[in-house]
Amino acid sequence: MAKVLHIIALLSCLFVGPANALPLDSLTLPPGFSISVYAKAPGAREMAIAKNGIVYVGTRVDGNVYALIPNATRTAAKKVVTIASRLNQPNGVALRNGDLYVAEISRILRFPHIAEQLQKPKFELLKISLPSKEYHGWRYISFGPDDRLYVAIGVPCNICISTNPLFGTIISMRPDGSDLSVFAKGVRNSVGFAWNPSNKKFWFTDNGRDWLGDDLPPDELNYAPQSGMDFGFPYFYSDNIQDPKYKKLQKSSKGMTIPAMKLGAHVASLGMAFYTGNNFPAEYKGHIFVAQHGSWNRSKKVGYRVMLVTLKNNKPVAIRPFITGWLQKKNVWGRPVDVKVMADGSLLISDDHAGVVYRVSYKSS
Repeated sequence: MAKVLHIIALLSCLFVGPANALPLDSLTLPPGFSISVYAKAPGAREMAIAKNGIVYVGTRVDGNVYALIPNATRTAAKKVVTIASRLNQPNGVALRNGDLYVAEISRILRFPHIAEQLQKPKFELLKISLPSKEYHGWRYISFGPDDRLYVAIGVPCNICISTNPLFGTIISMRPDGSDLSVFAKGVRNSVGFAWNPSNKKFWFTDNGRDWLGDDLPPDELNYAPQSGMDFGFPYFYSDNIQDPKYKKLQKSSKGMTIPAMKLGAHVASLGMAFYTGNNFPAEYKGHIFVAQHGSWNRSKKVGYRVMLVTLKNNKPVAIRPFITGWLQKKNVWGRPVDVKVMADGSLLISDDHAGVVYRVSYKSS
């Protein structure tokens, strides 16, 4: 058992009020859908929703972890409690049996029975050591149907070959951190994954590398029905196209898995979620929402939206915008990061640029 440590929670809570000066009316959604600010949460990144309605939110540069306490109708947070601060890019959050797991760059913390100790939280360290490089070092984590904790380990570069076999992978481990194994490799930087509820199989987003021009390579939506699959990085991208940097080192793409769908270049596809709720129309059931954080070095900005990927027979067949408008001409006022489905069927979207979590709901006319 790792030594129990203490984090002093901030004594004050952030109370959520109506004074958000965000131009929500500039967002475009399909007919019948509406969007509102669920909570103010500076730097909001990955989210995890507890059965009692509390939403836990990680951050990157802010170093905080929040608990969003719902109001009576669970349509907004009545207050936001900072349960941890001054952590090292605690992007990843996950829940298991009432315990909150938080992933920093090089370590994973477990807060036992977190709902019972929001004001004076304690945590234990899992007995693992993750790579400490900051480049692509923020972790996305989640528990799978096999009760193992999955963790994305991005490469410490734009494109490179690393001697550390954990870089460029998605790993899994038991809840106590033991039995660590590589689930998928050849993954440049995944910041979002989920399991299809219909067959319990694994899907993930992956960000393509930079400096091959405005339109290459595309981000990927990948399907990994079993462990041990190789998705090609750094030797291949997209439909097993050789990367020019390592063209002389790897001639064959045998054994490399191509994307299930290409999501566009430089759009920064991050969090994803299968829609499992009953609030949205039936046409959305079982399909995938993808948050696109937006480009940072493209000559013309792209992304800054939430996309809907339609599946047929477990294969992506179409992709279309679900919410747009965070990009207004050349100006950006919001950047979606993660998406999660609430128990009532509404959709939560985190935004680390605007510093909020949104709630999307549907009402037929």
